[in-house]
Amino acid sequence: MTTRTSSCNCGQLSLTYDGPDPERISLCQCYSCQKRSGSVLSVQTRLPRDHVTIDGGTKTWAFPQSGKPPVDYRSCDSSGATYHFCPECGSTVYGELSIAPDFFVVEVGGFTDPTFPQPIISGFEAEGAAWVMSIKDVPMPGGHHDYDGTTHGGKRL
Repeated sequence: MTTRTSSCNCGQLSLTYDGPDPERISLCQCYSCQKRSGSVLSVQTRLPRDHVTIDGGTKTWAFPQSGKPPVDYRSCDSSGATYHFCPECGSTVYGELSIAPDFFVVEVGGFTDPTFPQPIISGFEAEGAAWVMSIKDVPMPGGHHDYDGTTHGGKRL
């Protein structure tokens, strides 16, 4: 059993999971995940509700939008989802998928845990950037893996 906590940027909203390593961790490149995460992909896990504790207030956003025209792209949440985000900083911490009612879907990045297990499945590669699945080929000159953001553009504020 492992305890892991995911939170928003400001810390007002958190989700704590107490259980075994998740069975499903996925890398998704559908347009919905790209738009929601602001990245070219989303890494998410499904956690059983009975192992999750949520602290803090949320605002929600549902997809697809009721009364709005349907989107013209395929997405991993096209059967319906409700996303919960922090009303203070806007970080999406978790969601609920219509197709998996016994689970919360949680963005792995919110755990900020480099030991979190890697994805076991990937989806919607056709919608993703061509370089995503070959990220090891992106040049990382001169020890860039240690870069902490304090150079190349000024001192850290």
